[in-house]
Amino acid sequence: MKALILAAGYATRLYPLTRDYPKPLLKIGTRPIINHIIDKLVEIDGLNEIIVVTNSKFISVFRKWAAKLDLDIRLTLVDDKTKDHDDRLGAIGDMNFVINKRRIKDDLLVVGGDNLFEDSLGEFMVFARKRRKSPVIGIYNIKSKTNATSYGVVKLDRKQRIVDFEEKPQRPKTTLIAMCLYYFPKDKLYLTKDYFETKALQYDATGFYINWLKTQCYVYGFTFKGRWYDIGHRKFYDEANSKFAN
Repeated sequence: MKALILAAGYATRLYPLTRDYPKPLLKIGTRPIINHIIDKLVEIDGLNEIIVVTNSKFISVFRKWAAKLDLDIRLTLVDDKTKDHDDRLGAIGDMNFVINKRRIKDDLLVVGGDNLFEDSLGEFMVFARKRRKSPVIGIYNIKSKTNATSYGVVKLDRKQRIVDFEEKPQRPKTTLIAMCLYYFPKDKLYLTKDYFETKALQYDATGFYINWLKTQCYVYGFTFKGRWYDIGHRKFYDEANSKFAN
């Protein structure tokens, strides 16, 4: 299995912090956000490579960061060849780019480079591997429908299958939201290409892809219980620094 960390965004909502510096390398405590993610990934049995996709603007910064890492697992940096926010590929675009460029034929775990979570990935992977032929996404109960309006909102059935998905709904049906954490079995990776061949769809927010994906196959949700932070705005970054880092 391989892991892909999405780190090619331009994080305009965090300017000026991220005007000339990539969001995943901002520090939580004394370590970059991405290092906290890698701590979780290296614990997964059977993981043979971590791929980080970034952009032409920040690839040199990531190379300097990677040179200081001491890992027992292969780490690969991929430049998606974009240079600014206006020509970005989007989350699904970057996933498709890496699958094609690296010719990935393994199971793939995809995680957002700003996705900070407390739980290990052990139980998530056990859940996913029991459903090897189906994609699984990470879910978090935000416990507030008001706050849920800023995220992709999920409804699960008794078997934890996704039966409804809405991207940033005005009236959420549940308080379960999608984290940027996805397990894709290798025999379902072709669906990413199929999605791109379906014109007039959106490639930035992963929620649009998940909403389409559930029409093609069963998609399951695994609910995490520990703290989770989506570092999308300055207040969430400050909160994570004051609470998660300690």
